[in-house]
Formats: sequence, structure tokens, C-alpha cells
Amino acid sequence: MITMESFPPLMFAALIFVMLIGFPVAFSLAALGLACGFFAVSQGWFPPEFMSALPQNVFGILSNDLLLAIPFFTLMGSLLEKCGLAEDMLDSMGQLFGPVRGGLGYSVIIVGFILGAITGTVAGQVIAMAMISLPVMMRYGYNMRYATGVLAASGTITQLVPPSLVLVVLADQLGRSVGDMYKGAWGPSILQVLIFALYTFILSRVKPHHVPGVPKEARTLQGWALWKKCLRGIIPSAVLIFAVLGSMGGLPGINTAICTPTEAGAMGAVGAFILAGMHKRLNWPLIKETMLGTMRITAMVVFILIGSRTFSLVFQGVEGGRWIEHMLSDLPGGQIGFLIVVNLFIFFLAFFLDFFEIAFIILPLLGPVADKMGIDLVWFGVMLCVNMQTSFMHPPFGFALFYLRGISDTLFKNGSIPRKVLSSDIYLGSIPWVVMQLILVAIVIFFPQTVTAFLDKEKAVDLNQASELLQQMGGHDKPAGDMSADDASKLFAPEPAASGASAPVDDGDAVRRALEEAARK
Repeated sequence: MITMESFPPLMFAALIFVMLIGFPVAFSLAALGLACGFFAVSQGWFPPEFMSALPQNVFGILSNDLLLAIPFFTLMGSLLEKCGLAEDMLDSMGQLFGPVRGGLGYSVIIVGFILGAITGTVAGQVIAMAMISLPVMMRYGYNMRYATGVLAASGTITQLVPPSLVLVVLADQLGRSVGDMYKGAWGPSILQVLIFALYTFILSRVKPHHVPGVPKEARTLQGWALWKKCLRGIIPSAVLIFAVLGSMGGLPGINTAICTPTEAGAMGAVGAFILAGMHKRLNWPLIKETMLGTMRITAMVVFILIGSRTFSLVFQGVEGGRWIEHMLSDLPGGQIGFLIVVNLFIFFLAFFLDFFEIAFIILPLLGPVADKMGIDLVWFGVMLCVNMQTSFMHPPFGFALFYLRGISDTLFKNGSIPRKVLSSDIYLGSIPWVVMQLILVAIVIFFPQTVTAFLDKEKAVDLNQASELLQQMGGHDKPAGDMSADDASKLFAPEPAASGASAPVDDGDAVRRALEEAARK
């Protein structure tokens, strides 16, 4: 006989099964949640009225202001992806770095990082970079496995580089500021680029014939004309990146947000239209295509959220959260043991699931456990984001590999490349880059400073002065000597907010401002 204690493991096993059968996960997840909910009601584990909270949960999803940032950032990325920015930057960077051994690889890595900060879409980035760089790499004798690997891996950097959609979703699910999540992601993003560049440098010394330099006479631009073309692509992009991230407090050293993530996304979308106009690519077919792509992604996100909310409501109702907490908190090794197990679990799930499905379905089950174990949720979220990069690179199901497979066939058919790219070259070429991504996961686990060093430091507050100020404000009745550390921590602990600029101001903020003003006087 099934008991309430044994039901959460059964629900979790059924969750894994329905996610692997291939049916759209949003609908299969909602169906599983409803079926388990009706079964639980029939067993008397919770009353029928418990399920009445479901419509309110669904309405809560649709009224979440933070999620409005997703269509804006998607529109911005889709528009920039199709306006020719990638082609211009790759052409100029390739000519700038080309004569150096491994120069084309360096140019792909750098352009992948820049495009990741302004487009946010893996598919468009991999396809655009492969269309421009793969024929050039093959023409000058680059090793095929290196060429396919660097193109696919550089396209997946976009999942980690702010303003990544993945980070917006993780901030929403973990109840943390998007600005803090963006700040925390800068360290691993830069490390990722450096690791990729170091691998290219070592390969250029150990096996120079794998990454030869491009002859200088192959350049079509020289001197200032070449630098001008490079800067023409980089400077407007950098202005847009800093405007969007800086306005929402997503850059290290900027402690004040003047925009919510939604407002910053809207500003970025307007900036994308301006950049497309500057490149003389803005036309109605382009706008229509980007609008349709944005609509599809937004609808997919909303339906996955509804399905995951249906499942999690029932799962929490049968004490599933407590079961997961007991299972994971008793692992050997404490926090490190928990993080290693969680990352291995996410890594293998990423063989079959998209990052949206992992973030919306699995993360709400793991986040509360991490929080109770004292793990910084910004560090936890960025760590999982680094891990979920690999979901696009896993042989044989990685989407980035599928995109590369498709565009290489197209290039061969239209005569842009001299020979067909073998599937074995694509899959085997991705393995070193997946290993490098996992090395970055290990670095973030064992060196949390790679994330937390970029976050704002908490300011110490004098408890006696705070107590006196609160008494003057009429907000606390205890004298200064009776205020305990627990009281103070509760008083000044900020409520988790989904957006860094839209959180309501509490009494703790008022006291901090009063103390700062008193110190200045």
C-alpha cells in the first residue's frame, strides 16, 4: 500500500520519466501534477480545498513583473542576432588576430563572449559564427575537431554572460536580485574565456599545425581601416551592454539600480533597434521574424512555468520538500558534498533536458535545501548556470552540436566548404570543451570568491544606535541593551526580492540611511 511517506519518491521518479519520454514537458508535467493531486485527495493526505490554490499560483506567474524581462531580452538578442552584427565582428576580428597561430580561434572566443552579452541566444550565435568562420578555418588548414569545438563552445558562453536569460530565470526561482546574479556571473564568465584561450594557446604550441596562422596577404583590410571596422562593431555593442546592465545594478562597483530588470530589458530592446538601424539591416521582414521568435520563446516559458507550478504545489503538499531536504542534507561532506552531488545530478539531467526545464522544475526543489544549509543562493545559482552550459554541448544530444551539424551541411551543399564535416568530428571535438566547462564548475565550487567577490559587501550596523533610532521612529520597544543579535538580524535582513530595483523599502533600509546621514554629519 502506498503511504504518504513513500509517495514523494514515487512522484520524483515519475517526474524523471515524463521528462524523458519526449512529450512536451509543460503538458506532461501539469498532467502528472493533477493526477498525483487527485490521488492524494482520494487518500485523504490533504483536503480538496488545497488544490484551489492552483489558480492563484498560475495567476501569480502571469502577474510576475520580473518575467516580463524575458520577452524584452529575447527580442533584443533575436534582433541583434539577425542584423549582421556577428558577421561584421567576426570578419574584422578574424583579420586582426588571424596571422597569429590560433588567431581565428581567439577571434571566435572573443566574439562569442561579446555576442553572448548582447544576444543571449545559442542557436543564432553558433549558426552565425559557423557561417563566417568555418569556411575560413577549413581554407587555412585548421584541425576540424578544434574548429567545430571552439565554434560550439563559444556559442554556449551566452548562457553565462550577463544579461543572460538563464540568470533572470535563476534569480526569479531563487528569490534573489537579478542585479546580484549578473554581478556574480562576471567572474566565471571571464574565467571561461581565459580557460578557452589558454587551451588554444597551449594547442598552438604543442600542435601548431592544428591552428596555423592566416597569411598576412590574405587580409583585405590593413591599418586604421581594420581597427575602424573592429571598433565600429565593439563600441556600440559595449555602450548597449553597459547601459542595460549598469542601469539595473548588474555591473561590479555599481551599487544603485535605477531600473528594474524589465525596464532595463525594454531599454535594451530599443537599443537593439537603433543598432540594427545603424547597420542598415532594419526592415519589416526582420522585425516580423524577431517578433515571432520572441512570442514562441515567451509562450514556451509560461507553459513550462504553469506545468512546474502544478507539480510543485502537489509535491510540497505531500511533504516532498522535506523528503528532499532530509535526503540531501545528510550527504557526507557537508556543503561541498551537497554541491558535488547536485552538480552531477544537473550534469546528467542536462543530457536530456533544456535549461528552462531544469531551472523551472528541479531548481525549486533544490533551492530551499541549499538555503537551509547556509549556501549563498547567488553563488549556488551562478554555479548551476555554469553547469547548465554543458546541456548544449553533451554528445550526442547537445543542441549546439545539432545547430553546427545543420549549418555545416548547408555550407557544404552551397559550396562554401570543400568537404563535408563528419559527425564524429563534431562530437569528438566537443569533448575537450565540455571538460573545460566542468573544470570551471569545480573552480566555482571550491573557490566561491569567483562569484562573491563581485557582489556588494554588507555594511555593519551599530545595534545600539539602530535601537535608539527605532525607538525615535516608534518602531521598536526594547531598550538597546535588550536587543539580541537574533532580533537585529531579523530587523535588518532584507526580504528576498526578484528584482534589484523594485524591492520595497523596509525599516532596515531607513535605519541604514539614517546612520549614514548621522556619520556624514
